[in-house]
Amino acid sequence: MAHRISEECTYCGACEPECPVNAISAGDDIYIIDENVCIDCVGYHDEAACVAVCPVDCISRV
Repeated sequence: MAHRISEECTYCGACEPECPVNAISAGDDIYIIDENVCIDCVGYHDEAACVAVCPVDCISRV
């Protein structure tokens, strides 16, 4: 299952380096998760790393 970043993103950048498959990139105003690349951190972490580090809880499972 993939994740998506909502408009509440503060553009802090905490999530990008946490993604083990480089599915997160900077958009114009918010960070964006490529839902075709996101693997929900399966095989890397027990939970989605981006969700764990997001300070405003703007990342949700699609």
